[in-house]
Amino acid sequence: MDQNAIVSNAASGFLANNPYFSAGFGLLGVGAGLAVLRQSSRKLAALIRRQMLVTLEIPSKDKSYQWVLQWLSENSQQKVLQQHKLAKNQSALQQATSFETSAKSSSATESDNKVHEINEIKNETASIENSSVSGGKIGYFARRLSQATRPRQLAVQTVYKLHDNGSVSADFSFVPGPGKYIFKFEDAWIQVTRERESKMVDFTNAAPWETITLTTLNRDRNVFSKILALSQQHALEKQEGKTVIFTSVGPEWRPFGPPRKKRMLKSVVLDDGIADSIVQDVREFIGNGKWYDMRGIPYRRGYLLYGPPGTGKTSFIQALAGELGYNICVLNLNERGHTDDRLNHLLTVAPERSIILLEDIDAAFPKAPSASAAGGAEGHVLMQRDQQQQQQQGGLYQIHSMITLSGLLNALDGVSSSEERIVFMTTNHIDRLDKALIRPGRVDVKVYLGNATQSQVKKMFMRFYPEPKETSLELAEKFASKLENQQVSTAQLQGHFVTFKYDANAALDNIHLLLQKQ
Repeated sequence: MDQNAIVSNAASGFLANNPYFSAGFGLLGVGAGLAVLRQSSRKLAALIRRQMLVTLEIPSKDKSYQWVLQWLSENSQQKVLQQHKLAKNQSALQQATSFETSAKSSSATESDNKVHEINEIKNETASIENSSVSGGKIGYFARRLSQATRPRQLAVQTVYKLHDNGSVSADFSFVPGPGKYIFKFEDAWIQVTRERESKMVDFTNAAPWETITLTTLNRDRNVFSKILALSQQHALEKQEGKTVIFTSVGPEWRPFGPPRKKRMLKSVVLDDGIADSIVQDVREFIGNGKWYDMRGIPYRRGYLLYGPPGTGKTSFIQALAGELGYNICVLNLNERGHTDDRLNHLLTVAPERSIILLEDIDAAFPKAPSASAAGGAEGHVLMQRDQQQQQQQGGLYQIHSMITLSGLLNALDGVSSSEERIVFMTTNHIDRLDKALIRPGRVDVKVYLGNATQSQVKKMFMRFYPEPKETSLELAEKFASKLENQQVSTAQLQGHFVTFKYDANAALDNIHLLLQKQ
């Protein structure tokens, strides 16, 4: 026999008769089989998820993120209250059973009262059980599942409320924190996953990047649109009857504080006919978008309110927004980090039904020359002015803002400027504004709001001291006559009336205090 054959037979016999080798080979086969089974199960689970489940991801930068988060919070609180009420009524039902046993030994009248009370408790308990998730064992397990999957990790959101009496209270609402939980909406079970990326930061507010992911069965995918609609409706209901003030945070608009109570238009007293003419002009603009479109005219409107300080420019804009049901976007051109591109972007993405307010527009370009550019060379001349302005202001200009005059003009009515927009600008010094800034097309309506006239003085007096009407009118005329030819702003008048808020005669007798403040 060949030597190689002898060695091969010996090795085969040794391996075949070696129990350790056989066991190892068997374990290797089992391990390989389990690995294949594990990979197959993962792929099968992924396939099932793709085919049977549908997810909706809501990033924190999306407007609906806060809407959905707040709606989920209140939906969870309502479930807790419902379960608490159910437990309370179940306890009442147990007490009713003991009452029913003891009622048999009571008098007939007392027994009838007990039976009537027991029936009411039973009916109420049955009604609550029927309105819960479902009845019987399925309802029991569904309620247990709902309790077990409620969010255990919570985050708090604090909102301060200013009451009519001037006091401030804090409201705390608990929203789902990072993690997972399940809730039922209509007939669909939905898993909510809130994730927070510690390594990703939103550069606009330095907050961690977050997402909310909703997962449900593919057959129930329509609930996503319903949840988004309900969340939006819930958010808008909280703002109903109020004015939201937006400020720019980086490249986006964000609410500044809680929504504020609408200011009544009649609370701002302007000279005769001014308020009505502005309101009429704005309403006419809002209702004629199709007219602008058919004639190829950019659908935007610009207003400039100018005059001495304290004459009600900003107050009137706030009251106008309340009258129209609009919000206000306050844009500070001197804010650090603003550029021409960011300004154009902010005007383009302003929230719907909002008035864009540029306060003290003259302060944004304090050293701009008063001469205006004309013709096709306007852009070139403005760029030269901007360069001169930056050189004059040096590093200070760069620290606060990088917005140029030409950038502002292009944002207001350039090729890339947005439409469907209402812009209000205010200034105390119209003579300091470049004529290119206030020409038609950028500023369509200019309104002067001066110091209080005789008519304004009388109206404000009557507003603060309405009763009795005859006496109030007589005192108002005396008060106005003493201020004739005096330069008094409506803000000064309001301060004087607030000082003597309950005594019209004292306001008249102490009018010298008002004149001393001039």
